[in-house]
Amino acid sequence: MSIVRRIISSKTKELGDGFQVRRSLPTMGHRAVGPFVFWDHMGPVELIGDRELKVRSHPHIGLATITWLFSGEIMHRDSLGNKQLIRPGEVNWMTSGNGITHSERTRSDDAPINLEGIQLWLALPKDKEDIDASFFHCKEQDVPKINIKDASMRLIAGAIENKKSPVPVYSDLFYLNGSIEPQKNFSYQLSESSEGAIYIIKDTVDIEGTIHHRFDMIIFKPGSLIEFTSHSGCDFMFFGGPPFPEKRHMWWNFVSTSKEKIEDAKIRWKNKNFPKTIDEEEFTPLPEN
Repeated sequence: MSIVRRIISSKTKELGDGFQVRRSLPTMGHRAVGPFVFWDHMGPVELIGDRELKVRSHPHIGLATITWLFSGEIMHRDSLGNKQLIRPGEVNWMTSGNGITHSERTRSDDAPINLEGIQLWLALPKDKEDIDASFFHCKEQDVPKINIKDASMRLIAGAIENKKSPVPVYSDLFYLNGSIEPQKNFSYQLSESSEGAIYIIKDTVDIEGTIHHRFDMIIFKPGSLIEFTSHSGCDFMFFGGPPFPEKRHMWWNFVSTSKEKIEDAKIRWKNKNFPKTIDEEEFTPLPEN
């Protein structure tokens, strides 16, 4: 019996100003992997001059965001007063709780930026959805390193194999960036309660005799012994955790167990009742539908 539950091929989405991402979660028929409810792969794309990343000020509730870059730089600003430059290998973690706004921009100058990275959302446990917003930034040297079978990995968030990331998560999860050399193997036993997946950043992997390619997300059945081989070497993300018992509703940038809270957030943003992102005048209007 196959260990693979679902294979997701990412779809291109427009963020505005000509900037596109590859989105894997949510997708039709599969809304989450454990607490992971949103997954965007930015780039690789060269940004220079008028071509910038311009994610204008926008709100969130009920989730935490993680930005992890492979190349380039992004300036994060938020309504808590944080102004943080994100570099490759650093973890940018923001908890929205009952409400936060933020923006993300690349610098505008004559030096080209080759930008690539993963941005995702994690749903918060029901009893943590209304906590106060917070922000945490982890420097590259503080991200734990770990080997799983033949893979060299960095533990971005959560805990695995008796290692724990300093990032302050709110539920059981694991999120790692790994690389494996040609003709080497990866192996990890999922618990019966845990969902898990890999996302291929570079090259290919062989799972049960099937070759999976760059930008593919392979979701495994809970309790599976995850095994794959890389014939030519591979960079990948490995992530998962136990799913929440309650259904999550998602609309635009809002995630909640309560539709009423999402409706309230819509009104708050439309009436400009969210806190203001520092050093930002531009904002993203509430979608009309």
